[in-house]
Amino acid sequence: MKKFIAVAGNIGVGKSTLVQMLCDRLGWEPFFEGVVDNPYLADFYQDMPAWAFHSQVFFLSRRLRDLRRLMDFPQTVVQDRSVYEDAEIFAKNLYRQGFISERDWETYRELYEVLTELLPPPDLVVYLNASVPVLLQRIALRGRDYEKNIAPDYLVRLNVLYDEWLADFALCPVLIVPADRLDFVANGHHLDLIAQKIQEKLRGEQLVLFD
Repeated sequence: MKKFIAVAGNIGVGKSTLVQMLCDRLGWEPFFEGVVDNPYLADFYQDMPAWAFHSQVFFLSRRLRDLRRLMDFPQTVVQDRSVYEDAEIFAKNLYRQGFISERDWETYRELYEVLTELLPPPDLVVYLNASVPVLLQRIALRGRDYEKNIAPDYLVRLNVLYDEWLADFALCPVLIVPADRLDFVANGHHLDLIAQKIQEKLRGEQLVLFD
């Protein structure tokens, strides 16, 4: 039976890598974030309070379109980052920093909540949880120029938002993977363990989580 799995987690935690490795191992279909040319980004970086709302609405619309396309896949699909993270993590962070006004935030939330109610939730969210030092180390290792100036306090804020989101998330089961301790890239046993726990969770088994 087809399943829909979403892999969530902070910047640099290894979402895309895990999606590809799981799909290679289990014969599932990966679904990665599309390269999105957001027409508001240049304006956003020049004047964040003026353009944050527009930019986030654009990202949300593209994410929801991707989610609709994903539903047409005939086999089990693993998505790199969920639609929930756009609103619950990144847009909310901009709102808390004062870059999105209260009025615009209420409008954005209403749009997000209505649209997500119309689309089916995943069968499972796999959350890769890592500390900020590990995230910074992995960001440095992958060497992307546009990530070089990511500040530790930004990653701290995102980790706090992830914790808040998952504390109240009830649309589907969640499997929390301690990514500080499990190096699924370097250690095949760790990848096997994650794959096993995912399959157990999808079967609804009362599994023992990672020790």
